[in-house]
Amino acid sequence: MNAPGRIAAFFDLDCTLVACNTGRLFLRDLRSRGEISLGKVLRAMSWLAKYKLAMLDLHQVTAHVADFLRGKLEHDFAEQCQRLVEDEVLPRLLPGGLRAVEQHRERGHVLALLSSSPRYIVEPVARALSVEAVGATEFEVQSGRLTGQLRGPACYGAGKIHWAESLSQHHRIDVTRSWFYTDSYTDLPMLERVGNRVVVNPDPRLRRAAKRRGWPVQDWRFPTPPLEAA
Repeated sequence: MNAPGRIAAFFDLDCTLVACNTGRLFLRDLRSRGEISLGKVLRAMSWLAKYKLAMLDLHQVTAHVADFLRGKLEHDFAEQCQRLVEDEVLPRLLPGGLRAVEQHRERGHVLALLSSSPRYIVEPVARALSVEAVGATEFEVQSGRLTGQLRGPACYGAGKIHWAESLSQHHRIDVTRSWFYTDSYTDLPMLERVGNRVVVNPDPRLRRAAKRRGWPVQDWRFPTPPLEAA
């Protein structure tokens, strides 16, 4: 008889564990370096606003981002993202999110970040929080350079299920007994996949959906209440 799978706690990153969208921080950093024009920044900002309202297919946006990075040395890009995380992302981690991570760690759950952001941003956050598993948008690399293509689906919408299932196979996770925390209506497929879902600082559409379904809603600007027994 096979042993039951492990319970995991999957955490979205932008506007869930972190108080803002890391994409905005990334764009601001590119602009400060002179690597992107003001016009492109404004266009990308409009995409992020539509994404926040669940009015945009992020698969198209991530494809544009991947193409923009074509030819860049992976090592240089990884270092750039590491500095961005240390300087701008980690100081914006929300206290309620940090408390939730520690609560799940105390219960022996597998900790996982599941984010549409590039792996080069998500992994440094995971290391800082001692989180063992990462599902994120992957860029293809050949001969040490980014090719301009994605590797697998973007970790967005139904794509989050793809990456969650991949992590589940590697870490022997039972998704149906696991937890997922997010702010975005676009994550509805993953919310419906897990056994325990918590909506955090939700966008308007997700707040309405959570109210209809009776899902718990939390504000992570403050420490979270204790976890209920699962």
